Parts: sequence; structure tokens; C-alpha cells
Amino acid sequence: MKDIKVLGSGCANCKTTIALIEQIAHEKGEEIKMDKVQDMRAIIGYGVMSTPGVVIDGKVVHAGGVPSRDKIAQWFA
Repeated sequence: MKDIKVLGSGCANCKTTIALIEQIAHEKGEEIKMDKVQDMRAIIGYGVMSTPGVVIDGKVVHAGGVPSRDKIAQWFA
């Protein structure tokens, strides 16, 4: 099971990112634990200055803008 955190203020791009990750994880049969992190200090603590950011198993894999479907699919390869 992958531990995924989406870092952001809850904006439309953050919501789209969460929906895409959940959809692609489901398509690939991956179990995930999804958390939303909206606290700016926590977000900055990951070194993310542009949201949404995505952290998988403690590692920042994306920051700034909605990630592409292909990029998300690679996270589950």
C-alpha cells in the first residue's frame, strides 16, 4: 500500500489531482492511503513552494500543477 499525500490549499487543481490519483490507482488495482495536507507550514516543510504537491511514501514526486495521467501511472508501475 502506497502512502500518498496531496499538498495544497484545497483548490480545484488539488481536488483534480486527488481524483486522478484515486482513479488511476483503482484502475491499476493499487491500494493507497490518501491524505490531504493543507497546512502551509507542513507543505513548506516538504520543500514544496508550488501546489499541488504529491508525496509518495515520504518522497516528493510532483509539485506545481495537475500531474498528467501518464506521470501518475508511472508512480504505480
